[in-house]
Amino acid sequence: MDTVFIEQLEVDALIGIYDWERRIRQPLWFDIEMSFDNRVPAATDTIDDTLDYKAVSKRVVAYVQASGFGLVETLAERVAGLILTEFPVRRVQLKLSKPGAVRGARAVGVKIVREKEVSA
Repeated sequence: MDTVFIEQLEVDALIGIYDWERRIRQPLWFDIEMSFDNRVPAATDTIDDTLDYKAVSKRVVAYVQASGFGLVETLAERVAGLILTEFPVRRVQLKLSKPGAVRGARAVGVKIVREKEVSA
């Protein structure tokens, strides 16, 4: 299976468990890899046959900006679920980084892999 990726998509979000975090927006970085068969769009050279990474990016940005979760774990799960539900991908690998959250570290966060449930 092929991979379509979005690297370091930056979104300002309301995220965190501490009172001070609930009053400010903080930058988050998303690295997203999505399993998608690129043979059809490669053959047709038509945007309608692709996994439109611009559409995925815009949807993720809108969702994250409207959210207000306490944990990056929760946000990562919701974003992965949204991508699997709304776009024609079978698998998504998502890395969510929260820069500056820990002194001395460039970023901290989570990395998850989720797949669509296969119906029997």
